[in-house]
Amino acid sequence: MTTVLAIETSCDETAAAVATGDETGPGSWAIRSSVIASQVDIHREWGGVVPELASRQHLRDLCGVAERALGDGGVDWGDLDAIAVTQGPGLVGSLLVGVAFAKSLALALGRPLVPVHHLAGHIESLFLCRPDLPLPAVVLVVSGGHTNLYHLPEAGRYELVGRTRDDAAGEAFDKVAKLLGLTYPGGPVIDRIARGGDERAIRFPVARMTHDDRVAGPATVNPPGFPRRGDGRMDFSFSGLKTAVARHLQRRRAEDPGPMSESELADICASFQRAVIDALLDRTFEAVRRFGASGLGIAGGVSANSRLRELAGERGEKKGLPVVLPTLHLSTDNAAMIAAAGLRQISAGVTARLDLNADPALPLAAAGGTPRRPASGEGAGGSCAPPGGGVVTGRVTTTRPDPGGA
Repeated sequence: MTTVLAIETSCDETAAAVATGDETGPGSWAIRSSVIASQVDIHREWGGVVPELASRQHLRDLCGVAERALGDGGVDWGDLDAIAVTQGPGLVGSLLVGVAFAKSLALALGRPLVPVHHLAGHIESLFLCRPDLPLPAVVLVVSGGHTNLYHLPEAGRYELVGRTRDDAAGEAFDKVAKLLGLTYPGGPVIDRIARGGDERAIRFPVARMTHDDRVAGPATVNPPGFPRRGDGRMDFSFSGLKTAVARHLQRRRAEDPGPMSESELADICASFQRAVIDALLDRTFEAVRRFGASGLGIAGGVSANSRLRELAGERGEKKGLPVVLPTLHLSTDNAAMIAAAGLRQISAGVTARLDLNADPALPLAAAGGTPRRPASGEGAGGSCAPPGGGVVTGRVTTTRPDPGGA
C-alpha cells in the first residue's frame, strides 16, 4: 500500500491531503485526510483572485496545512512513500509555491516526486466517488478557469473533445455577479438567488460554435463519421452570454433607473444560470452520443451548482446513463483529487526529476512527461526535520471526504 501526501496550490486554495492506494486502482484508494485553507475572504474585496496576494498567502499557509493533513491522517513524515503536487495549469506564482515545497520535501525525505495535472485531478475525483465509473466515459470539467470536455476511452487516458473559446463557465458566473452588484465568488451567490426565480423569464442566447477558432488551440478528437467543422464543433463560448446580460441590464436601467426588485434579480439569475447549464449539458450529452459512452462525469467547481446537478441527473435518468458528480468537498479545488491523480501516475510509473518546474499552461497530455523510474540516487537525501511553523487561522476546512458521489 502506497501512502501519498498531495499538495495543491494552483489558484487561491492552499490544500494538502493524505491518501493510500495500490496498483489495483481506484477501488483501493482511500483518503485519510483533506485540508483546505481558502483565500475567498482575502480576494472578495477585489472582486476576483489577485495572483500576487494568492502566492503570498500560500507561503503563509502551506506548512501548517500540510502538517494538519498529516496529523488528521494519522501518519508521520517518515510514513510517506511519495509526494504528489500540482504542476499546472494555474497561476504561475501559486504553482511555484507548491512545486518548490514538494520538491524540497521529496529531497529531504528521499521520496519520489509525482507531477499531477490539475484537470486530471478533477477527473480522478470522480473515481474517488465511484471507483467503477463505467468506461468509456465522457467527462465535463467546468470551473472558474476551465471548461473542457474529455473522452475517457480507458482509465488514465484523457482525450480533449471540446473547450471554451473565451470565458470559462465559472468565470461567466463571476462576471455576471459583478454586473448585478453581487459578491465574489459569483457562482454560489447566483445559485442561491436563482432558486427563487423563473429560469424562463428571459431568453438569453446560447452560443453554438460552427467555425474554426482564430486562435490555435490544443488538438481535439472526434469520432469517425462526424465532421470537424460546422455541426461537428463541440466547443463552448460564454462571453456573448455575459454581454447579453449586460445589455439587458442597460436597457432595463434606461427604462427604469430605480432599484431592482428581489424577484426581478432572481429571474435574471435563474435565466442566466439556465442558459449556462443548457450550453454545458447539450454539448456534454451530444459527446456521450457521438462516442457511445457508457458513463458521464461532471467535475470542477461549477459541478457544485445545485441546478446543474439536478438537470444532469434528470437527463441521465431519461437516457439510462449513469451520471457521476463528486461530493461538494471534492468539487472545488482540493488536494484529495491530486492524491488520486498522483496514485494513478505512480501506478503508471510516472515520477519527476527535481528540476520539475511549474507550468501555468500545461497541456494535459504533457503532465509528468513519459513514464520513468528515478535514476540511482535521484531524490535521495538524509532525513531532516520536517517543515513547520505554518499558522493557519479561521479559513481551514479539514475533512475526511465521504466517498459517495451524487
